[in-house]
Amino acid sequence: MISIKGLKKEFITKDRQITAVDHVDIDINNGEIFGVIGYSGAGKSTFIRLINRLEEPSAGTITIEDNEITNLNQNELRIARQDIGMIFQHFNLLWSRTVAENIAFPLEIAGVSKEKRKKRVQELIDLVGLTGRENAYPSQLSGGQKQRVGIARALANKPKLLLCDEATSALDPETTNSILDLLVDINEKMGLTIILITHEMQVIRKICHRVAVMENGKIVELGDVLDVFLHPQQPITKKFVHQAMGNDEDENISSIMETNSEGTLLKLQFIGESANQALISQIAKRYEVDINILQGKITNTKTGSYGTLFVQVTGNDSEIESAIKYIQSETSVEVEVI
Repeated sequence: MISIKGLKKEFITKDRQITAVDHVDIDINNGEIFGVIGYSGAGKSTFIRLINRLEEPSAGTITIEDNEITNLNQNELRIARQDIGMIFQHFNLLWSRTVAENIAFPLEIAGVSKEKRKKRVQELIDLVGLTGRENAYPSQLSGGQKQRVGIARALANKPKLLLCDEATSALDPETTNSILDLLVDINEKMGLTIILITHEMQVIRKICHRVAVMENGKIVELGDVLDVFLHPQQPITKKFVHQAMGNDEDENISSIMETNSEGTLLKLQFIGESANQALISQIAKRYEVDINILQGKITNTKTGSYGTLFVQVTGNDSEIESAIKYIQSETSVEVEVI
């Protein structure tokens, strides 16, 4: 368990004081992939650098498995950091070293013998899919390959926690997906806790179990990824969700209402197993109504799937009302009358 309480970071300039992280309280479970999302200036990069004390907190505590990181002296911190790996946005590789030598670097610092270093490096090269590229230099690698080296290096000392600082934002979409798949594989195989910061909701949707939304240094929303996608509360969260869905739902609803003015317009949300229900045919058989499917979409998240369906229901008002009550009381499908 990672417990963060009252975490705060202030930067003092000549003419003002800037609060980059403002009294953050979060508990992160062992083995989960925890996402932190926010726009530039939200404080997320500072937040993740506070966890391993690359930035010193102004206030608050960070406890990782009963070890209070904020109370450690420099020598104790150096040892504790061996249990915390970090992946950077721009790779931070040593350009004069080969792939194998870059991965071996933290093992050299930790005093691991040459024989053990060689064995561990080869294990990591195989794990991240760089077999055959051991002697290549960073200038000879693609962006995705460089990030794989960064991931292998971060895993060298068998850490319990992996911090990802915008690890995919410099990559193209296809490479991003391959890196995210690799992180999921590492999480599942090694039981590694991952804290990932990003400004892309698609990244959160694909691999994270829970997400915290940051704005102006504060956590403004926190929850399971599926819950946040289904019921975003804050304006900034709604904006992220709309971007991830590839459309603006408000505009879609207005357009649908303009072209389908008859009957009753319903928005149905199918969550998890409810997506397997033959709901439309059940209603058509039970009630004297006609149902016209107008628009639908299924979204997959790490913790489950949900579908959104807009339907037009026409017929007798009492039959329509009965059909809506049936959906509300007898099924696990959420219904909203538009």
